[in-house]
This record gives sequence, C-alpha cells and structure tokens, in this order.
Amino acid sequence: MAKLFYQGHASLRIETNDGHVVFVDPFAGEGYSYPADLVLITHEHYDHNGINLVKLKETTVIIRAKDALIDGQYLDFDYFGVHVQAVPAGNKNHPTNECVGYLISVDGALLYVAGDTDYVPYMEQIGKMGVDYAFLPIDGVFNMGPEEASRCAEIIKPHHLIPYHMKPGMLFDIKQDMKVSYEKAMLVRPNDLIELVGTH
Repeated sequence: MAKLFYQGHASLRIETNDGHVVFVDPFAGEGYSYPADLVLITHEHYDHNGINLVKLKETTVIIRAKDALIDGQYLDFDYFGVHVQAVPAGNKNHPTNECVGYLISVDGALLYVAGDTDYVPYMEQIGKMGVDYAFLPIDGVFNMGPEEASRCAEIIKPHHLIPYHMKPGMLFDIKQDMKVSYEKAMLVRPNDLIELVGTH
C-alpha cells in the first residue's frame, strides 16, 4: 500500500509499495531526505518548484508543466508502475498554457493533484474516473477559495478531499480548512503520513 506524506502548502511525497519515491511541487516543510525517483512540478512559481530541496539520483525523472503540456496536448507517463496523466489547470493568476494538474495512479489508488487552479471544465471528466484522493487549493487569493473548492469536489466526487495550498506564506491554516463543506473532506496536517487506500 502506498503512503503519502503531506509536507504542507502544496508539497507532497508519495512512497510506493515497492519503495519508489515521488515528490509533487517540492517547496514546503520537511521530509526531503528520501532520494527521489520522480518529481512532478505543476508550474514554475517558486512555491511549487523547489527542486533544490530534493535529493536527486542519476535516474531521477523530473516532469515540469512544459514537459507535460506540449502543443495543447496533455501527456501521460509511466515509471516503475506509477501512471501520471497531466490535466488542465489554471486561472487569471496562472495561465492555462503554463500550468497542469496531475492524475497519479499508484498501487491501486487514483490521486488528483490539482495544482494552482480554479474550476476548469475538465473536472467534469475527472468526476467520471473514481478519484480516491483529490487535492484542491483553497487559499482564495491566487486560486479558488474553500467555497469554490467545495463545489468542485461535488463535481469531481473524490472518495477523499484533502484541501491544500491554504494561505499565502503558511504551511497550513485550520480556519481556512474548516470552511470546506464537502462531506468527505479529510483533515490532513503538515507531517501527517496517510496510507493510500485505492479502489482501482
């Protein structure tokens, strides 16, 4: 069973059942001592692309938005049993041609990591995929707030919603988190480690 370590803000570390390590948007918190097999960057803002924090191996694969979105096509990738599909993301602060979200299939669990975004129409398609865990931003400054994220969750219908990217300059904000109304929202704090229970 894969495990996910929430580092805070929009930074995640995933460990597969066979020991491979995936970082998503490294920047915040702790937990960078594990050498990375795969690093996923949703866009190039400084608070999402702290590659310098990650221990890289000669074989580490780094996928940035420019690698995942080429000529309007959202690409997919397969490494050591992990399937990654880039999907649309963006808003007035984040050009859609420079940003992506990721659908990550790992050990039977499907994760949707939205990146920096508001509602995008492709969420209607994601809602048909049976997402196990969705990570949606809720800061309400650079991205959608908790109310819009709650509406998006109703469209995506994840088995678990994990709000993230809660407040500029903060790893976590419990007051902002508590504004999310989706009934399957999970309270996950920085340094929490969760087992990813999949339905796929």
